[in-house]
Amino acid sequence: MRVIILAAGLGSRLRPHTDVVPKCLVKLGGKPLIQYQLEALHQAGINTADIAICSGYLSEKLEYLNIKLFKNEIYDKSNMVESLFCGESHMQEGEDLLICYSDIVYEPQLIKSLINTQGEVVVSADLDWLKLWSHRMDNPLDDAETFKTDNGRICELGEKPDSYDDIEAQFVGLIKVSGSRISQFIDFYRDLKQKSVYQEPSVQSMYMTSLLSALIANDWVVVPSYHHGGWVEVDTLDDLKTYQSMYDQRRLDGLVRLPSLE
Repeated sequence: MRVIILAAGLGSRLRPHTDVVPKCLVKLGGKPLIQYQLEALHQAGINTADIAICSGYLSEKLEYLNIKLFKNEIYDKSNMVESLFCGESHMQEGEDLLICYSDIVYEPQLIKSLINTQGEVVVSADLDWLKLWSHRMDNPLDDAETFKTDNGRICELGEKPDSYDDIEAQFVGLIKVSGSRISQFIDFYRDLKQKSVYQEPSVQSMYMTSLLSALIANDWVVVPSYHHGGWVEVDTLDDLKTYQSMYDQRRLDGLVRLPSLE
């Protein structure tokens, strides 16, 4: 199992915290977000040597982790897919690839479930997403994205929903690509760069959900790994304040169990 953590972005919605550190080093409960991730990965049986971070903004702040770093030199002009393939040399044919957003905190069980679910591409999907979104905002539908399946395969995700009926679950920011398809995964990305068949103006600005949608449109077997909660996304200052308040009141374990609360 190879792991790439995407941590290149500016994290502008978490300023002023991200004025001095990248988003993944913002602290919740006194500990950087990425430390929770690394602990969850280790508890799921993944070795540090198999983990890499695709960094960008304030990349040097991550050197203390002693984890393999790849830098997206155009982090301020690009998005997650560009960052992911900065770490292409870390991808290994025959070894499953786990792709992790860096602004989420999750329990080890989410990783274990992802590993144990079969598919060319497996996407972690929260069936209880509304519980989390209701803590984060007054109208969850304003921020949520579509997630639809057909015969056990994901047929749509990442679009603006018209109603809650368009949302069977919510994409978490954890993806597994089967080791048997790594070479084809890399080739698919390179082909996208040549053909420009995606939503964004350039592949540099391509979102991860757009890449997944392109795979789906090209008949890749993309399936969900369902779970009920067990994670949080720290995307904005309001998110951080909400979770920190819940942590201080020892209520955060109602959303995700952090090591300090177990």
